[in-house]
Amino acid sequence: MRALFIDPGRLRNELSLEACVPVADEIGGYQETWTEIATVFGMIEPVSATSVFGAGQPLETTTHRITIRHRSGVESGMRLRRQDRVFEIITVHDPDDSGRYLMCRVRETGA
Repeated sequence: MRALFIDPGRLRNELSLEACVPVADEIGGYQETWTEIATVFGMIEPVSATSVFGAGQPLETTTHRITIRHRSGVESGMRLRRQDRVFEIITVHDPDDSGRYLMCRVRETGA
């Protein structure tokens, strides 16, 4: 497989990598609390935007591809945050199996 070239200068967006930690409540359930694991720098590229009308309101979904330097432990179910923007990680893969980068397909929430 041919090595993918990514200009490291394009990894300029500072992002917080967060994981969900369930915290028990008083009635036997739990609440989700997001904890920052690390600060990473990445390249955010928009992929698609859709709008579906249902239940009397539009539901808008925006997906992006975020490329970061490789680090272990990044998996779907985590999220990346950039200021007020939240990106839920859907998939994670190494684009050229070199162990240099991770490409995360994400869904932006609240967009």
